[in-house]
Amino acid sequence: MSNNRSFKISRILIAIICMMAGQNAFAQKWLPGYFIDVKGNKTDGFIYPNPGGKGPIQGEGFINFKESEKAEPYSLATSDLQSFVAGKDSFVVAHAPGNERWNKQEFDFVRVALNEEIKIYATRGAGSGGGGGKKIHVSPGVGIGAGSYGAAYGGGLGISLGDSGGGNRTKLTYYYGGNTATMRHLTDENFRDIMSEAMGDEPEVVAQIQAGKYNLRSIEKLIQYFNKVKASDKR
Repeated sequence: MSNNRSFKISRILIAIICMMAGQNAFAQKWLPGYFIDVKGNKTDGFIYPNPGGKGPIQGEGFINFKESEKAEPYSLATSDLQSFVAGKDSFVVAHAPGNERWNKQEFDFVRVALNEEIKIYATRGAGSGGGGGKKIHVSPGVGIGAGSYGAAYGGGLGISLGDSGGGNRTKLTYYYGGNTATMRHLTDENFRDIMSEAMGDEPEVVAQIQAGKYNLRSIEKLIQYFNKVKASDKR
């Protein structure tokens, strides 16, 4: 009897562990959010930002979307969307600048890391031909999103967007511009000038940039610091 009870308890524990593992898998794969389609319509649901594999349209990035946890998912290419928000990160559709290709895509989604007059965009899997852009490495989970298509949405989750195979998960490239059509590479050489101009409304932050406290490799910390100072000014 005792052995039978122990067996039943073991089965229950295994079932609970499997259920929790399934929930964790869902949390890591699907994030609550919404997308804005090309007509400006907003649809809430769950987004898998980096599904991998072959997308619905050749030469375009894509996401998977479901309206509820149990709903059937479907794919949306960049041609279908203006932008989307997954978790606390926000993304807009962009064309790779110059003669670049992002993971063999001409159109893909870029994260809006800083949503000021001069915006900072981030993407993974950037190709060659960027005119001096430098790839940097960040730890998984690092990333501070600060806005999207015409609005600010808050902090980030460090989504590894643009990596279908997992081998390029930590490579991140930054761009700057008034919009995605004018994006240029943010480099070690132009970092101080560009970031000082982009964050010019906060002299305290600019002073830190000019003093060399931040560089391209610590840009996410700089953006976090800028957002904190900006938020304190509004109190």
